[in-house]
Amino acid sequence: MIAPKSLVLAVLVATTAAHPAAAQGDPAAGDPTRGAKVYESNCTGCHAPDANGVGPAHRGIFGRKAGSAPGFAYSPGLKKAKFAWDAARLDKWLTSPQAFIPGAKMGFRLADAQRRADVIAYLKKESGK
Repeated sequence: MIAPKSLVLAVLVATTAAHPAAAQGDPAAGDPTRGAKVYESNCTGCHAPDANGVGPAHRGIFGRKAGSAPGFAYSPGLKKAKFAWDAARLDKWLTSPQAFIPGAKMGFRLADAQRRADVIAYLKKESGK
C-alpha cells in the first residue's frame, strides 16, 4: 500500500523539524560558519587559534602530531600519543577527552554530534590559514 501524499509530506516535515541538521545535509560534514560560533562560545575560555592558554593553540591542528603544539605543557597521555589530529580523532576527543586519552587535562565535552562536526569543520578551515 502506498501512503497518501499528505502523510508522506507530514512525515518529512516532522522529521526535518525534529532534526534541523537533516535539512542542512549530512551532519558529519559540519559547517565552519556555525563551527566558528560554537568555538567562540565553548572553546575560547581555554583555547585560541594562535596562542596557548589553559589549552594549546588550535591553528594548524589538522595533521599536527597530538601533544606537540610548541610551548604547551601537555598531559603525559597526550605527550605519548602516536597520531596526528584528523576529523575522526577530533570527534572522539571532543566526545570524551578522558575516554579517548586517559589522564587528559581537558574535562570539557561537546556532546552534540552536529556541534562537534561544525567545530571540526571550523578547525579544519582555520588550520589552512
